[in-house]
Amino acid sequence: MTIGIIGLGLIGGSMAIDLKNALDTIRLVGYDANEHHRTKALALGLVDHVVENPEALSACHVIILAIPVNHIPAVAVHMLDVCSDNTIILDAGSTKGALCKAIAQHPKRKNVVAAHPIAGTENSGPEAALAKLFAGKTNIICEKEKSSAEALQQALLIFDTLGMHTIYMDAEEHDKHVAYVSHLSHVSSFLLGLTVLDIEKDEKNIATLAGSGFASTVRLAKSSPDMWAPIFEQNMEYLSQALQEYIIHLQRFQYHLLKRDRTELHKTMQEANAIRRILQGIENKNQK
Repeated sequence: MTIGIIGLGLIGGSMAIDLKNALDTIRLVGYDANEHHRTKALALGLVDHVVENPEALSACHVIILAIPVNHIPAVAVHMLDVCSDNTIILDAGSTKGALCKAIAQHPKRKNVVAAHPIAGTENSGPEAALAKLFAGKTNIICEKEKSSAEALQQALLIFDTLGMHTIYMDAEEHDKHVAYVSHLSHVSSFLLGLTVLDIEKDEKNIATLAGSGFASTVRLAKSSPDMWAPIFEQNMEYLSQALQEYIIHLQRFQYHLLKRDRTELHKTMQEANAIRRILQGIENKNQK
């Protein structure tokens, strides 16, 4: 089986590593719009071969789209147009509404599995690819009923090989929930980093005074703007709602702070501590 990967950065490259290690019978062919990424991915052995245009992947049995979300809808439609009736297309984007709308009326819609394997780091490019990046993580498939049984079976084989647990959601519900759980945390990290840089002009003070709490909180601010700006744009409606809720909480906290209301400040933090139980459950699940 030949698997084509469009996008040879962190996500596409990490998928390639584990698929290559686990499936002896596959051949991996890659494409990336960035020539350096193509050269580097080949040199690192992430793929067996690279091509200079995505159309060259049209004969692949499966094509994985691991590119910025603003390009996924158009590339998915184009690949459906040029590929055979038997080629299965998966994507790894963290927004699903735009893709599902773009392919809704395509005669080969059943060949697409709209997926979101939830994993990543703040790093990017082929050099950032990691083995076992997806192991123990959750994968979401949207509009399951619109994909053929064969496409779903092939997709599940790939995600199972990566060590992922797959669940199913509606595309709009997916985008709403990831706005709160994933996208908002990235906005918060970017803007916290920017706030500190604006206020604390002496970088030596940041380096001297920053503890592990600061480092872990702003870690996501090192993420690629090329990837995250399109995500924020595509999920603008739900992300805007999430931001509004966040702003309300910040303003309420500031009000209690100005009033020196220790009781309300304590109550706010105590209520937030409930997240510990959820995170502990996730940690316990990942350790099994």
